[in-house]
Amino acid sequence: MKNLRILIPFLFMALSCSAPSEIKLTGGSGWTSRKEYSDFGISGQARTSEGAVAAIRFCLAGDAEGYEVLLHNGQADGTCKTGSLSHVRNLSVRPLPAGLRNPADTLPPVDEMHDGIIRLQQRDFPVIDYHVHLKGGLTKEMAHAMSMNYGINYGVAPNAGEGGVGRMLADDAEVYSYYEEIAGEPFLFGVQGEGRKWTQTFSQEALGIFEYLFTDAMTIIDHKGRNSRIYRPEEVHYDGITKEGYMDRIVDQTVLILTNEPADIYANPTYLPEDMQPDYDRYWTDARVDRVLDVLEKYHIALEINPRYLIPSFDIIRKAKDRGIKFTFGTNNVDADFGRLEYAVEAIDACGLTPDDIWFPSMSIRSSRPTVIYNHFD
Repeated sequence: MKNLRILIPFLFMALSCSAPSEIKLTGGSGWTSRKEYSDFGISGQARTSEGAVAAIRFCLAGDAEGYEVLLHNGQADGTCKTGSLSHVRNLSVRPLPAGLRNPADTLPPVDEMHDGIIRLQQRDFPVIDYHVHLKGGLTKEMAHAMSMNYGINYGVAPNAGEGGVGRMLADDAEVYSYYEEIAGEPFLFGVQGEGRKWTQTFSQEALGIFEYLFTDAMTIIDHKGRNSRIYRPEEVHYDGITKEGYMDRIVDQTVLILTNEPADIYANPTYLPEDMQPDYDRYWTDARVDRVLDVLEKYHIALEINPRYLIPSFDIIRKAKDRGIKFTFGTNNVDADFGRLEYAVEAIDACGLTPDDIWFPSMSIRSSRPTVIYNHFD
């Protein structure tokens, strides 16, 4: 690796390096090391004032490629955090032994020259999988190692409500207890409203401690008033209506859920029961899609691009983009063996998405939305 470069446009920095002398930089100045490095560690001290921006760049070839570590004193907007690789994720330079690896990292190395996730990061996309559950053998330690190896930030979320799989929170007390348990972990923290009773069970104040909240329409109240988890075939009952009629019920319920439940993200979007999935495009007509997009647009709810189910379709993503609706990426994993947002990467290129199309928790307006009790249960 060549050309380790330190750029200090607006701050004072003391940099110590492998050489015996200390290098000091002031605002507007920079320093470039032309030595070649393989593995190395960088440490140092910096003092910034409001609005300061600086960077440490290490390049693979010339000034046009490589990485940039940010020193940034502005607003944390998801792309420019101090200590992060520029739009990806962190001073003396300390060479490390060749082949050195983190003993906790058992994952294969990533091809940094051709990796799709790294290419997204270099295009300024905040690459975050907001829909990760610690279940099916996935521990927080494993999730951390995967996140670091893959270059994907994880949003880890329990379920708040009933009927889901994995970590379930039952009331406000469990919400606060869970948050104390995970505080300080290197993730974004979200919560999933599970089932249709969660808005009656939890206070907005309790759920407000999480950085984002998402829900889906995979649990609906069907045409005979039954709670139906449509991802379970045994709970999908047509009972005298056609599949077209059942589809209308799904859309009606989706609109009710997104209108009355103050979520930031519509997760597992446009999911259909298993026996309807082969005719996805026929059931998701333009009129039905528009009804859902209308409510997303009205309440500034982000649309999840889900690599597990490969939904929504590219046509729906394009229609949402044309309306200015924002997007998130979310896997909804069932265990520790899940991918690297492949469908989301494909959708970005196929649908012409840009970093400006991506949602970040600072865009949330859920705290201003009232919770409306629209389903009544015994």
